[in-house]
Formats: sequence, C-alpha cells, structure tokens
Amino acid sequence: MSTRKTTAFYTVLIAVASLAVGMVIASRLDLSPTSDAQTFAVPPANSAPITGPLDATTFRNIARAVSPSVVNIRTESLQRGQELTEFFGGDELFRRFFGQPRNFGRARPMVAAGTGFVISKEGLILTNNHVVEGADKVEVSLYGEDDDVRYPARVVGRDPLTDSALIELTEKPDHDLPEVRFGDSSTVQPGDWVMAIGNPFGLAHTVSVGVVSALERPFEVADRRWLNMIQTDAAINPGNSGGPLLNLRGEVIGMNTAIYADSRQAGNIGIGFAVPINDVRTLLPQLRTGKVTRGMIGVQISPVPRDALEEFGLTERKGALVVAVSRGGPAAKAGVEPGDVIVEINGKQLSQWLPWHFDHCYNNELNRAGVLRAVTIPPEGGLTGFADGIQVYNELPSELREKIEDKKVIYTLDLLFQNMRFGKPATFREIKVAQSAYDASAYAAKLPRAVHPAVWTRSTGEKVLHVSPWMAVGIEGHENSDGDALLEEVCQTISQMVAPYYHRWKPTDMLIWDNWRMLHCVSGNEPSYPRRMHRTTIKGDYGLGYFERDGKGAAILEMTV
Repeated sequence: MSTRKTTAFYTVLIAVASLAVGMVIASRLDLSPTSDAQTFAVPPANSAPITGPLDATTFRNIARAVSPSVVNIRTESLQRGQELTEFFGGDELFRRFFGQPRNFGRARPMVAAGTGFVISKEGLILTNNHVVEGADKVEVSLYGEDDDVRYPARVVGRDPLTDSALIELTEKPDHDLPEVRFGDSSTVQPGDWVMAIGNPFGLAHTVSVGVVSALERPFEVADRRWLNMIQTDAAINPGNSGGPLLNLRGEVIGMNTAIYADSRQAGNIGIGFAVPINDVRTLLPQLRTGKVTRGMIGVQISPVPRDALEEFGLTERKGALVVAVSRGGPAAKAGVEPGDVIVEINGKQLSQWLPWHFDHCYNNELNRAGVLRAVTIPPEGGLTGFADGIQVYNELPSELREKIEDKKVIYTLDLLFQNMRFGKPATFREIKVAQSAYDASAYAAKLPRAVHPAVWTRSTGEKVLHVSPWMAVGIEGHENSDGDALLEEVCQTISQMVAPYYHRWKPTDMLIWDNWRMLHCVSGNEPSYPRRMHRTTIKGDYGLGYFERDGKGAAILEMTV
C-alpha cells in the first residue's frame, strides 16, 4: 500500500473475535486529463484450466519468470502546510495585528512507494489509482538495475472505480521490457495457489505465496459503488499496491490493492484483497485514451426481499428491485418505475430466468440430446440449469398431475419473452428488444404450431413432465380460460418446485444431456460481460410430436435445427 502521508486511508473497525481490523486503501474520485494516445487492444487472457504437478521449483520458476516484468513506483507530491492566518481568524484579523499578512505556509514534498507491472514493450505499466493519484512526479525502477536508476513516467489514465491506473515511461531503457501474461480471473476458485510480487515497505521485488481465500468480497470504492474483490492470504503490505497476483502459470489474475490491518499494526495479518484482472483488462483501451466513460441508467436497485416474492409476483428470488428512478433519466424515459423487478437488459439475463424448456420444443420431433460447449464465459452468472422431468412429474400435486396427464401442449417459434403467456413473473418487463427479435416473432406467426404431449412415458416406464413454459401458447382442444389456467398453474408449479443443478462453466467443459428427460434454463449474468456457447443437437424422435395441419415441410425443420 502507499506510504505517502497525504494518502487518505479509510479505516473501518470491525469487531471480529475481539480483534479490531481496518480496510486500508486510498482513492479520490476525480478525472485525469485526456490523452491523444493511440488505440490499445485488450490483451488476450488464458482461460485454460491449470494442470500439472506442484513441486519444489514451481514458485521459484514463477518468481524468476515474472519478476523482471514487475516494477517499483516512486511518487512525489507537494502538500501545502497550514497558513498561520488560519490560527488568527483569517486574513482580516491577522492584518489588524501584523499588517499585511504573509504566506507562512510551505509546500512540503511527500514521497510514496507502490508497485506496477509491464503490459507492453512500449513502456505501458498497470498499477493502482491510489498509487499515482495526485502525484506531481512519477518514477519507475526496473528489476535487476541499481536502486538509484529511475525512469520518469507519466500518468496516462486512471479509473477510481476499479482503483486502476495506466502509466507510461517517458524515457525507456536500452533493452526490451518483458511484459506479463494475463490469466482469466473468472476461472479462479477458493483454494487456488497464488503468488504476489511487490515492493512492501520499499523492499523491492518481494515474493509471497498463499491461496485464494474467497471470491466476490464486496469493497466500497465510492458512494454506493461496490467492486467484488479476490481475497487472499498471500502476504500483502504497504507498498504492494498495484502489484500482480499470479496463478501457477505466472499469469496475472488480480491486482493487489488493499489489506485488513490490525489496529495495533499496519502490516499484513493474512487478509488481502486484489481487483480481479478481468475488471481492469477490459478497461485498458479506455485507460489508454486517458478517460474511462461509463453509462448511466438512472435507477437505484436492491435485492428482492426474501419475504416479498409473492408481493412482486415472483416465484423465486431473482432480478433487481428498482427502489428509485432518477427524474428525466434514461430509465424514467423507458418507463421503468419504482417497484419494478428488472430481469433482463438488452437481451441479456440478469437473473436465473431463461425459462425452463426442452430443447426444440417447437418441432414435430424431440431431439435425443443436446451438447453445449462454452466459448466465452462471464466472470459470474451465465450458468446452465438442469431439472429432471421425471422428478418434476412425480412431485406434482396429484390433483394437478391428473388434470395435465392426457393433455397436449401447443408451441410456436415466438421467442420474445414479453409474449410468454405462461409461467412469466407478473412484474417482468423487457427494457429493450432488438428489431430482429420482433421480425422473427412476426415470421413465427406464419408457421404451423407444434404439438407435444404434456406427459409421456419412456420405454423404461417412467413418466416425464414434458411442458416448456417458454413458447407454450395453450392446450390442444382447451384453448380457453380453463385450459389457460391449468397450463399457467403447471408452469408456475414447475418454477416453484424444481431442484435444479446449475453448471458453473469452465473452459473446455462440454455438457451432454438427455433431452427426452431434462428441462434446462440459463442463469443470468451482468450485461457488460458477453456469454457465448456452441450448441449441437443429437437428432432423435420419441414419435409423439407433430405440426398442426400436418406442416412437416423441410424449411420448417431447417429453421428449428
């Protein structure tokens, strides 16, 4: 952490087993000047699983490989002393006693130290915002060179909300600068080995080793603005700020930022925090330009209270409850109101609510199995859920099971969530829908509808509840209020009683599921992170589905593959 006396350390004392601890960090919310720098691409990140043995040379090899990319940062700033006039009631009173007031305040140089790591051979270095914030002079020392050899640097861009800053050497050494490699912080799990390299208390290139203690520790970076941090027990001390947290491949998965400190000492007690590198890596192009810009929706949100699900028309705790809307803001103009529960933004799920369905329920046959492989994985969310149709059938209330047993459900190819007729939360509303989705919905209205039995019996004798709330439009022969009420009750009961398995994706994972038995859905993820999957279906037919009016044309089947 920074040792500069002018740095503001926010200390929160929390009683834990009679130990007072405090969070040590510094940051102020202001903007740096815009740079005319050239564009900068987001560096690639390695998402592959970490494999291979851990032996006596593992950490030695990591330290040897990465230390040359880690730099020590020295900053100077001027802190003006207090004016004597302040002790005499201001200039007027001072003038009455001493004549014309004189400026007795003196600017005192303050020195601070931190850490950074090289991300490009051109001399770009990533560090914490609070290391360089307010600095009048920034100097960098490189690995393997004398302590008194320092290279001047300038601040290119800063982002207080991720406590990150990009600096650039204005004078460069006569040798190449080794750059770090990036890992994928979304693949990190508690218990993973990590290494920290930094400049604690001015002790250059100190190496410490530990594990990931926890993930998603909320850290307040500004008023009502929180950042989820990686917690580690690798020793982090003042001066380590801005240094890399490394995985067993020597890839950066976090930037060391803060510690809990015992009130009796300022050093490490085994609780340190690092900014997940994915949160910073995606900002690098903006940091390179000198300014980070974020959108503003104009809402205040909170989790949906556990005891208020029925009040908000929810059957499970999901989405974000709107508690206030800024007058005249984008959300207000879009019709968002206090009390709304937002479950989707720009077509990307925010909650565990891509509706339960069988794969390709709009078809005259039922695919035998589905195969999924993750291509792009968000840091959190984006899980695929599975529920057993046999279990759901067996656990349906007997009266409801008897009512639906011999019914057939009608499906269309209308994928718009706002057109869902059954199983949709009462307060659901889409914020924005692409025109292509409306076009697809209009085209689906011209196609014959598909029909499948609500319950079917497998060759092994088990009965499967085969109802997909998504795309269902009614019960064959009962397209009336009674039939709709029955289908709605079944769909709502499915969402209430399923005991799903949610798969947390990792690179190279591939899932195959029995589509004649399993319903599936998708958990949401933050809309700022992409989620992309490759899906393959294994053809098959249980022989019970058909299109109305015998519409079995090849064109329709091609559309549903």
